[in-house]
Amino acid sequence: MPTLPETMIRLLAPFRPLFSRRVWGHVEVLLAGTILTPGCRTVTAALRVMGLGRSRQFQRYHRVLNRAVWSGRAVSRVLLGLLIQAFAPAGPVVLGVDETLERRRGAKIAAKGIYRDPVRSSRSHFVKASGLRWVCLMLLVPIPWAGRVWALPFLTALAPSERYDRERRRRHKPLTTWAGQLLLLVRRWLPRRALVVVADSTYACLELLDRCQRLARPITVVTRLRLDAALYAPAPPRRPGQIGRPRLKGQRLPTLAARVIDPRTRWRAVTVANWYGRGACRIEVASATAVWYHTGLPPVPLRWVLIRDPLGRFEPQALLCTDVTTTPDQILAWFVRRWPVEVTFQEARRHLGLETQRQWSEPAIRRTTPALLGLFSVVILLAPERMRHGAGRVRQAVWYPKDHATFADALALVRADLWAHPTIRPSSASADMVKVPRAILQRLTDTLCYAP
Repeated sequence: MPTLPETMIRLLAPFRPLFSRRVWGHVEVLLAGTILTPGCRTVTAALRVMGLGRSRQFQRYHRVLNRAVWSGRAVSRVLLGLLIQAFAPAGPVVLGVDETLERRRGAKIAAKGIYRDPVRSSRSHFVKASGLRWVCLMLLVPIPWAGRVWALPFLTALAPSERYDRERRRRHKPLTTWAGQLLLLVRRWLPRRALVVVADSTYACLELLDRCQRLARPITVVTRLRLDAALYAPAPPRRPGQIGRPRLKGQRLPTLAARVIDPRTRWRAVTVANWYGRGACRIEVASATAVWYHTGLPPVPLRWVLIRDPLGRFEPQALLCTDVTTTPDQILAWFVRRWPVEVTFQEARRHLGLETQRQWSEPAIRRTTPALLGLFSVVILLAPERMRHGAGRVRQAVWYPKDHATFADALALVRADLWAHPTIRPSSASADMVKVPRAILQRLTDTLCYAP
């Protein structure tokens, strides 16, 4: 049975009690094979690269995904603990929530639906795609050796299509309901840590915001707010002996769209370090507290932050934060951490073979994509030691200078450790040695380590 490097064994030790002894041996093989395999991440490709292409018991490795008994939630909890211990040991835990579309076709992909393709669509061009929709929670933390904030996935859930739930006579749950359940799960895992969730406008939902506020330890949510949202003053206090139901809101306030053009609005200049990933940007902000209310829905107290560009490079936009005591500067600092979320999805497609797996059974489908997204975070956990001691390992060229490492560099270093370790079973048919010049060997190793 192929073995793993000692550093990888130490990192994976907390996961070992979650599997049986026999299944854990197969998990190690699949993990190393998935990291080393270029192109499609299928079980057979992982077995070939690990030297098990002639193994007659290959079906045992397929059973890890479609039949073996293990809990994905337990694996996610251990992974989150390792990420927090490594990158966020103190302070609030900043999380990002977003959905991604895994383009899949076929009659056996039962939970698929027809959705808007966020990668190929734009404001003026709408593209539909068939696939599976996943809701993902990520830890948004600065990576020291990368010089920026990265989004590290640790918990992913499948949000089936409405047709899938209707055929099985189940109540269909929208994305906001799935996100709320995942956040409650993380709140249970981290009862003493302050949680901050950063999301896009999809999750600016009154039910979700109210649910996060009513917890014994509330979860702070930062997301976009509509410029035409109905904002009100807080409800006035009840007088002694007053009859009737308590008021939910006070006087109607001007909309944020009206405040943008109102000359009485007080603006303050702020420089944001990494605005939309394009470096420092000077903007103007205005902020106040209000109550967001819609008929039939719970009222949500919030702090809104109105943003405009004095140079007219982008249209005015607004943010909301469910913690009214938070300052606008802190809200902006949390919100700019959201940009790496889409980068992580793209890196998983390019370097980890997302959307290339071919599982057809429902248990395997529900396990494979979360495992590949979680592998992104595992690679980051494996890479720091090599990154700290070998900054020169960052791949550079005359036409592509860069000061900090990317995910491709981290993956290449992990692959280099695996290739240097006897993880691949040597062939017993021939023991002949072939001499290869060192320069050619280094080029071959570099090509394999950076293969997509």
